[in-house]
Amino acid sequence: MKWIGNRQSDNVEDRRGMSGGGKLAAGGGVIAIVFFLIKAFFPEAAPFVDTIQQSQQGQQTEQSGEPVTLTAEQKEIGDFAKTVLAYTEDTWGQIFQENGMQYEEPKMVLFSEAVETACGGATSASGPFYCPGDQKVYVDLEFMKELKSRFGAEGGDFATAYVIAHEVGHHIQKLLGTSDKVRQLQSGKSEVEANKLSVCLELQADFYAGVWAHYNQKYLEAGDIEEALSAANAVGDDAIQSKMSGQVQPDTFTHGTSEQRMYWFKKGYNSGDIKQGDTFSALLD
Repeated sequence: MKWIGNRQSDNVEDRRGMSGGGKLAAGGGVIAIVFFLIKAFFPEAAPFVDTIQQSQQGQQTEQSGEPVTLTAEQKEIGDFAKTVLAYTEDTWGQIFQENGMQYEEPKMVLFSEAVETACGGATSASGPFYCPGDQKVYVDLEFMKELKSRFGAEGGDFATAYVIAHEVGHHIQKLLGTSDKVRQLQSGKSEVEANKLSVCLELQADFYAGVWAHYNQKYLEAGDIEEALSAANAVGDDAIQSKMSGQVQPDTFTHGTSEQRMYWFKKGYNSGDIKQGDTFSALLD
């Protein structure tokens, strides 16, 4: 993706090397999903998984506050993330204006190991996530290495861009009232029905990431869209479950299948029209 020399967002807090410690925050993280699935499929392993998570949190709390000098590579990927966020600001500012609305820009927090949020404490195991409580996107950029090494996604900077755009998609849902409405609808529902609503929410965030890519084609390079689709494919619920246990249980899906995640990203990219992102009618009717 073309980015060097372009504007970087000022809405970024770089906390890398200054961990906050705390419990694992809910939602958004691929590694967190993995821990959940291990517990779901192998109940006897739950105490062991809990021990690992508690150990991680303890280590990270002990390291809290120790400044770490960033490497040249870490500085570069941080600059890239800031530029991607600036691209999302420009894109969604334009889209909101075209629809008679004002876009409220989210902040992005770059962290390593652990971080404190309005949604609670989170560790690197959470993966990237959005906290509606403070309207911030939280990203541990080391996660992208995990995405490639553990889940088989292709490398490349646009995989990182897709992940950031997806989390900004959750911010769009917050601004439009979609996420709050979904939480209300989930109240009182069975776990299976609540999961279906969660899948719709996540797939819509993928769609919004695709819309963002559509508006930023001038910055795309050969293979960028393939990188995004590879990342979407790698984090499908069926792909993760199959990789972790060899079994696939659709009723436990919370993010959608690999096919669904790729489909909705491509639909957003091909259409560039936010009005075509009604995943709820498409999947629940």
